[in-house]
Amino acid sequence: MSENSVPGASYAAAGVDIEAGDRAVELMKEWVKKTQRPEVLGGLGGFAGLFDASALKNYERPLLASATDGVGTKVDIARQLGVYDTIGHDLVAMVMDDIVVCGAEPLFMTDYICVGKVHPERVAAIVKGIAEGCVLAGCALVGGETAEHPGLLGADDFDVAGAGTGVVEADRLLGADRIRTGDAVIAMASSGLHSNGYSLVRHVLLNQAGLALDARVEDLGRTLGEELLEPTKIYSLDCLALMRTAEVHAFSHVTGGGLAANLARVIPDHLHAIVDRATWTPGPIFDLVGRLGSVERLELEKTLNMGVGMIAIVPQESVDVTLTTLADRGVEAWVAGEITDRGEHTTGAELVGDHPSD
Repeated sequence: MSENSVPGASYAAAGVDIEAGDRAVELMKEWVKKTQRPEVLGGLGGFAGLFDASALKNYERPLLASATDGVGTKVDIARQLGVYDTIGHDLVAMVMDDIVVCGAEPLFMTDYICVGKVHPERVAAIVKGIAEGCVLAGCALVGGETAEHPGLLGADDFDVAGAGTGVVEADRLLGADRIRTGDAVIAMASSGLHSNGYSLVRHVLLNQAGLALDARVEDLGRTLGEELLEPTKIYSLDCLALMRTAEVHAFSHVTGGGLAANLARVIPDHLHAIVDRATWTPGPIFDLVGRLGSVERLELEKTLNMGVGMIAIVPQESVDVTLTTLADRGVEAWVAGEITDRGEHTTGAELVGDHPSD
């Protein structure tokens, strides 16, 4: 090489560290192993995850359910706080709680982690959270991808996404066609904000109000960062348990768009769901966002879950066993409304009345 020559380009010089990626894979293996189901073949590191479909041979007509999602700008809260082992719970919840809505049992999941720079311990912590979430959802983590994008993302920036698959017997498929007039709307409490509306929350609390993530907020009883990183509740196994003990007509996962909009997605055209706000009090985080941002109630309700993360629609005769089953599993639940004829209503679901704190 001459004195004035330029060193040859390399992947490392471009910002991609293959050895760091290999180290991250080694660190995450023990966590992925904890999620394994007997149908999973092979181990981490293959080109594709393998799931033995002969496990479905006892189904008469198995329907596969699939979903994909991410956790939105909540990842920026994790980045700022340097806490990486809870965001995976959110990812699993967003994917698998969508799958269970149709009555499907979660089977397996894959993840995609995109980073500006691979920090092996951080990537492993993210996967640890995903693996723990998979255990809570009863599914296997069969594989994934970690991509390093220098120049597109900052060294500490990252994002996560995932895709999952479940199975349900065709004649047990839940949905709008099962719902009847007089059915009860059962609300299941959320663990907090879950993983939706964080663009509004961050704008109000961090930008407008200027609150610090490490500041203790008396209304919350802990720091703001701890509240904002509270993991999304995973309802999958609770919903499956409920299906074994009670007649369930439909579920609705309350995510982006709020309670009314998500509930309307499972209501047939000729029926209407009425939810009474007076049946519960949203947690203090919702009031804090509304108050500090002067956010109108309807805007809050179409952005945040307002304390309800999952809805079950059941016949009246199943209400008692539904509430008992959920209580036995540690899920706070209550009768929040009912199904009526559509009449002159133009939407599938609406919230009426005021919360006790209003």
